Amino acid sequence: MTALPDYSNLFCVKDKTVLVTGGTSGIGAMIAEGLRSQGAQVVVAGRKAASLERARQLGLDVVQVDLSLDDAPRYLADDVSARYGQLDVLINNAGATWGAPLADFPETGWDKVIDLNVRVPFFLTQALLPALARGASAADPSRVIMIGSIDGGLRVPETPSYSYSASKAAVHQLTRHLARDLGASNITVNAIAPGPFESRMMDAILNARGDHIAALSPLGRIGRPDDVVGAATFLSSRAGAYLTGAIIPVDGGIATTV
Repeated sequence: MTALPDYSNLFCVKDKTVLVTGGTSGIGAMIAEGLRSQGAQVVVAGRKAASLERARQLGLDVVQVDLSLDDAPRYLADDVSARYGQLDVLINNAGATWGAPLADFPETGWDKVIDLNVRVPFFLTQALLPALARGASAADPSRVIMIGSIDGGLRVPETPSYSYSASKAAVHQLTRHLARDLGASNITVNAIAPGPFESRMMDAILNARGDHIAALSPLGRIGRPDDVVGAATFLSSRAGAYLTGAIIPVDGGIATTV
């Protein structure tokens, strides 16, 4: 009798080296802590010393860096490469949003969001290509995971967050473009497009309209940490090795059913 394939470690991320930008709060912290609990070596990059210390106490490695500065992506890439040699998973999560009425939307709100949400993941990925390629193989490619949004082209947001929705649509297209170009280097590139999750970015709107937002989903709730950790685990593990260029909504069906 032919032996069955071994699927016991299909979703295993143990001993993978993972970098999560913006990994001290919100979705980034959920993913970082979730992968760390499964045995991955997780490095989080963030700005605030107190948040980084909390992450360190949870067993995460930390790098303090302000990614909005021009040379920060290269600094972070050099630091991670020097410390770990190779990188198995890069999760480009750091981001910002801005809301203002159309007639009053400021250039500062446009530039800040587009810069952090689009420029930084592109140049950080570029700078980390040698580290990502070092341990990559056809059987076990390295992974780049972008954090997009269902507001990035999967639906039109209800809030006047013009630069945010434009930036996340750009992230989704950048995901596809990089996926095509990096496949030959055994690097996959996919995006998670979250819906509503509890985070500092979402606090105000959830406090004001949380019941309405939850009701938009056929499942009647907002996202929980295990929802986005599950998606990140899939994309980082052997289970996701043949997926690239995909935008995966993790939103309880809001973008596809409303």
